[in-house]
Amino acid sequence: MSRTVLRRVLRWGFLLVALGFGIWAVAGQWRAVADGLGRLSWPLLAGSLGATLAALGAGMMMWRALLADLGSPLHVVDAAKVFFVGQLGKYIPGSVWPVLAQMELACDLGVPRPRSAAAFFLTYPVYLATGLLVAGATLPVLAGESVARYAWLVVLLPLLLAGLHPRVVNAVLNLGLRLIRRPPLERPLSRRGVVTSAAWALAGWVAYGVHLWLLVHGLGATGPAAAVLSLGAFALAWCLGFLVVIAPAGAGVREVAMVAALAPVLDQGPAIAAALVSRLVVSVGDLVCAALAGAAAKAALRWNGQGGADRPGDGAPNPKPGTDDERHPVRPGADRDRGTSRGDGPGPAAP
Repeated sequence: MSRTVLRRVLRWGFLLVALGFGIWAVAGQWRAVADGLGRLSWPLLAGSLGATLAALGAGMMMWRALLADLGSPLHVVDAAKVFFVGQLGKYIPGSVWPVLAQMELACDLGVPRPRSAAAFFLTYPVYLATGLLVAGATLPVLAGESVARYAWLVVLLPLLLAGLHPRVVNAVLNLGLRLIRRPPLERPLSRRGVVTSAAWALAGWVAYGVHLWLLVHGLGATGPAAAVLSLGAFALAWCLGFLVVIAPAGAGVREVAMVAALAPVLDQGPAIAAALVSRLVVSVGDLVCAALAGAAAKAALRWNGQGGADRPGDGAPNPKPGTDDERHPVRPGADRDRGTSRGDGPGPAAP
């Protein structure tokens, strides 16, 4: 069996296993959320799913901005395929599958594996810092005593913000590359890249807040306080679930934190229902995004193969392929627009 055929078999195997675990995760939550779903209207559920898709899209754009700043800009269709299909790996037991999948998929587009791994791992401190910032700005006044037990998280915020300084990030990344006997970054992370990725992360938190607010609104919480608390509750729940590593994907930990943050506007029963339905909707969003990204990538490849016109702004050069085992042929159609300069995307201007 040739190496190309073997890689194709392994990729299809990964996709089938990841989809199987993803569908199992959704099905496994169905019984627990059936009561909550029965109390929500379909328009509210559809709106919550739409907000989730927007949040997941912002997450992809954050990762894309980091990767572009490190020297490998990708077209949004290519970036979506790599990011969303790779993210399905989080449903497979073990935490290495998402990064391994993204490294392999990005490698086909000329992205060196260490660079795509660096962008992957950088998304977590960016998400964590911005999430704690959102939680700290929204919960203390409105939630008060119900979230007092999580006040220790605020201590991490200045440490994370300092750790996201480009000099610190680049030093840590280069140290890691040196330990695994890889050359240092060809293009270090810039301040513009950090700010742009943080802006996309904040946009994602807003969308996640809308997602949760629609659910709690349908379960009886009304008024501006419910909207603000939904934003902070989701951010707090994600950050706490990420930090408590003893629970797979923050299972249970996130729900407890979310219920506590929503206590001022929602009784415990409806709050638990909102937390469980939220997890289900996000899982469905992961599957939908992966399906849409894969379909868009196939359509773009077919369009280019038929001699379709280039999109506006096409023609940017391919990123420099990796060396040694990182060098792979770039698939047909991958030479279209890879994005703009550092921190590309419609995010706010960076210094």
